Amino acid sequence: MLPGSRLLKVRCINLLVVGFLRAQLKVEREAQGTMATPRPDLCNLLHPVILGQLARDWLQEDVPAFDYGGFVVGEREECAVLLCKSPGVLAGVPFFDAVFHELGCAVEWTHTEGTWLEPVTRVALVRGKVRHLLLGERVALNCLARCSGIATAAWKVVSQAKDTQWHGQVAGTRKTTPGFRLVEKYAMLVGGASTHRYDLSSLVMLKDNHIWSAGNITQAVEDAKRVAGFSLKIEVECRSIKEAREAAQAGADIVMLDNFQAQEVHTVAQLLKSEFPRLTVEASGGISEENVTQFFSPHVDVVSLGALTQAFQVVDFSLKITRGEGEDASGNSNNNNSVPATCETMPAPATSSIISSSIPETPGRRKFAF
Repeated sequence: MLPGSRLLKVRCINLLVVGFLRAQLKVEREAQGTMATPRPDLCNLLHPVILGQLARDWLQEDVPAFDYGGFVVGEREECAVLLCKSPGVLAGVPFFDAVFHELGCAVEWTHTEGTWLEPVTRVALVRGKVRHLLLGERVALNCLARCSGIATAAWKVVSQAKDTQWHGQVAGTRKTTPGFRLVEKYAMLVGGASTHRYDLSSLVMLKDNHIWSAGNITQAVEDAKRVAGFSLKIEVECRSIKEAREAAQAGADIVMLDNFQAQEVHTVAQLLKSEFPRLTVEASGGISEENVTQFFSPHVDVVSLGALTQAFQVVDFSLKITRGEGEDASGNSNNNNSVPATCETMPAPATSSIISSSIPETPGRRKFAF
């Protein structure tokens, strides 16, 4: 038994520590709340088989033959800490998970997808055989960095729309990277933007080359209706109010005002809405984060930006194998105490390929949903 005075001292110290940690957690939550609102869990949108196939394809592309570096490090169990080193929205968690799931590693997240991260923040811990950690490192980081970069760009534009109380939707475009579209479209959703059409089969969009080849807008819309039926909407890219009127009269559901000046968009959109109240009006072309607010007209329903997937800045992440409390593999000390640098609380690595759809019971800790 401890003497009374010593026991009282220990209790006081414990109370002070708990109070400090609670205050620190409150500050962190308030800071995150002013930056970005966490999005709902979107991972259920992703087909588990496709997700696993993507991870396998990426890993095979990165190591098509011998893993020389893996031979050097061997198969001892290690733990790595994921660090965010530049500000941005965390996105791409399911893809990161899928890569390491394929390699039999376990991932424990300490931040929820969709939250804003400030550097330097410990975001997750990954445990498994050291050669497997290094096999997945670059593939997983590439996905996370690009996905988070697009989500950050989308979140910034969506935030501007909310600040101006604009009623419409910010959308991406089909200007995505071949083979990487699923990741990029998912990132837009995490950032709060609309994905626009996912592919050529998701929406009938008639652009200038379609119209030129068909002869005119009316003919192009009539031909599209014949095959699209009732289930697909038809959008027509227009370069003038004359073309926009023709498209609306022919029965187009959406008219895109392409490469219009901002003031011209306001004028034309208002005229179209007065004549065709149910018409959806989209503004696109030459729109960026810097000038997007100029296109937030009360008569424009959608503003789309190719810049979300073509001009974004990646978020910088790194994965460091830990050797001891607060020390990474390079021997550098990290004083961020929000996440322990050890694997004592980590779950055991995945040893089964059984598909699980369980929901994590603890906020911030994910179970694989494959």
